[in-house]
Amino acid sequence: MERSASAVWHGNLKEGKGTISTNSGVLKETQYSFSTRFENGVGTNPEELIAAAHAGCFTMALSAQLGEAGLTPESLETTAKVSLGKVEGGFAITKIVLTTIAKVPGASKEAFDTAAANAKAGCPISRLFKGNTEIELDAKLA
Repeated sequence: MERSASAVWHGNLKEGKGTISTNSGVLKETQYSFSTRFENGVGTNPEELIAAAHAGCFTMALSAQLGEAGLTPESLETTAKVSLGKVEGGFAITKIVLTTIAKVPGASKEAFDTAAANAKAGCPISRLFKGNTEIELDAKLA
């Protein structure tokens, strides 16, 4: 399986502007710029897209882990916060915080915590960052 996206940029770093598109068409010439990344401009940025990808990936992985435990979630809501920080040699994603609120009928705290930890470890986006970015998980049953 392969998925793809593209980016186009015009101009220098601070005054330039670009667009991001995905082959699915969900993002089509979506604006991004220095101000959307480092200030509060209108548009998206790579870190926001990583946050969306991680929230989606983890939530699907949690659903799978719960299913393997014989549990069916009523709802799983995850927010991912990606921190970009200055490090030696430039900038890097330094931390990702996943916060999940779950409604899972019949789930014990122990079963849920195990499923959440396994989902964090097994989600492909978590695995991408393993060893170079701190990933914090705050998962709770509602």
